[in-house]
Amino acid sequence: MAAKEELRSALPGLIRTLRRFGPHVRRQRRLIGGGSAALLAEIVFRLVEPWPLKIIIDTVAAPVGSAAAVPDPGRTLLLAAIGIVAATGLRAGASYLSTVAFALAGNRVLTDVRAELYAHLQRLSLAFHMSARSGDLVQRVTGDVGRLQEVTVTAALPLVGNLVTFVGMVAVMTWLDWRLTLIALLALPLFVSTSFRLSRRITVISRAQRNREGELASVATESLGAIEVVQAYSLEPTLERTFSSSNDQSLREGVRAKRLSAGLERKTDLIVAMATGLVLYVGARRVLSHELTPGELVVFVTYLKSAFKPMRDMAKYTGRLAKASASGERIVDLLDTIPSVTNAPWARPAARFRGDVRFEQVSVNYGDGPPALAGLDLHLHPGQRVAVVGSSGAGKSTLMSLLLRLQDPTGGRVLIDGHDLRDLTLDSVRGQIAIVLQESVLFATTIRENIAYGADDVDGVTDDEIEAAARLANAHDFITRLPDGYDTVLGERGASLSGGERQRIAVARAAVRQAPIVVLDEATAGLDGDNEREVLEALRRLTAGRTTFIISHDSAPVADADVVVRLERGRVVTVGLPGDGFGRDPSAGLETVARMDEEAGGAPC
Repeated sequence: MAAKEELRSALPGLIRTLRRFGPHVRRQRRLIGGGSAALLAEIVFRLVEPWPLKIIIDTVAAPVGSAAAVPDPGRTLLLAAIGIVAATGLRAGASYLSTVAFALAGNRVLTDVRAELYAHLQRLSLAFHMSARSGDLVQRVTGDVGRLQEVTVTAALPLVGNLVTFVGMVAVMTWLDWRLTLIALLALPLFVSTSFRLSRRITVISRAQRNREGELASVATESLGAIEVVQAYSLEPTLERTFSSSNDQSLREGVRAKRLSAGLERKTDLIVAMATGLVLYVGARRVLSHELTPGELVVFVTYLKSAFKPMRDMAKYTGRLAKASASGERIVDLLDTIPSVTNAPWARPAARFRGDVRFEQVSVNYGDGPPALAGLDLHLHPGQRVAVVGSSGAGKSTLMSLLLRLQDPTGGRVLIDGHDLRDLTLDSVRGQIAIVLQESVLFATTIRENIAYGADDVDGVTDDEIEAAARLANAHDFITRLPDGYDTVLGERGASLSGGERQRIAVARAAVRQAPIVVLDEATAGLDGDNEREVLEALRRLTAGRTTFIISHDSAPVADADVVVRLERGRVVTVGLPGDGFGRDPSAGLETVARMDEEAGGAPC
């Protein structure tokens, strides 16, 4: 009863967490079953443990000649001592086995949960990640799961064992002397009222503290990830003040929770001491009136100490359990977030694309603002190179995210080879589209692995294929000049390379994919003359014979495009040739596109 009241405020979160983790828990049922058996054995030996002491007090220590005296006290004493050692040793062994079994099961479950959480995060839509803070997400994957692991071993499992022990000991205490048992249980209502009041406050503060720690992680991640900007603009003092403010609030909430937990522990100790003192007083009087033997009183008090241990542990672990409840809710909230882009039940794997891409009356809306795309029509034939230009916010990036199915249109259809992308599986679509971004992110691993990440089968790509992709990207020469060549480990985000070198490795990563459709999103922006020429040459080789989208504000990347499409406010306003000034002459452009469509047997854009 006391345990239920103590945990009432944290129970909804804990129950929700356990329900969500149910499939993972069921996979560990053998370990949990073995741990439960060991726990029951521990409880039995704990109940047996005080009885040899009763025998010694009531028989061996009894005055010679009394009715309780035994003829051979030495033998009885030896057997009682052996009994104490055996019971304690067996209890310790069973306790060890149950602790290890439960800890192993708990850690396996939470390792699976962390893997599921990380995989789920990878599949959440761009819209989610654009609104979420990466530091807080990292805190949930590492900190919140870690706290659940810690609490599982240090609080939850011992608490379960102590509660079962409590039930068993109360039953034996009632059998020994029901009057003393009632006196001992008088402490429970006082404990319930105290713990219920304080535990609710501890839980609320713990939730706030966990959210504050997520904010701290976000501030740190953002500032360290943009350290060049921070230092260039002398933002250190400003960001330090922001971090310090959140840090101080987290400290205050942590101190408040600790103070309340410590107060609950001390009040519980006082309640337990009062109950023990009352039992000793009444029990001693019953011994003096020969209604209870001294040995039975010792057994009763020993049980009383063990029976009250759950109360002490409940007070001790309330803060930890409250934080575990908050962490569990944060994890489940994330796992219950449904990706906005998923495979439809009828989705099928796409066959190898030819590269015929069509946007039919495509619209995309973000909330109450103007549409990102409005009734857009566009048709590309296999192998055609189309440059998409326009001012910032015109819808260029939205167009490409639809092609990669990073989001779905709110109206219209996107088709490849006549198939609506929503009828195809995500992996089979994205696996046939290569992309080179303006800020191509490299990973803190070897150059070889960074290039291999572009392959549809990362583990199946060969060293020869990686080198061929690097040669195509004009990257082989500078890679071989590095100390470890292709096995050189890059810094985070490829910071140890120049911008041009990073971009050429990104081109190699796209090349090893051998995709029929290529997207170049400002792929040469920000590069100097020499690097731009190197990258442009690599991009031309990469896109030869492939359907290619070129997003750019510069003239050089679109000079060899077949068609230039200008977007404004989510609409195609002009279509033309590169020589028409990025499509400013719509009539010439449309005639060219119409002729190309007619030759290909298709409809014009």
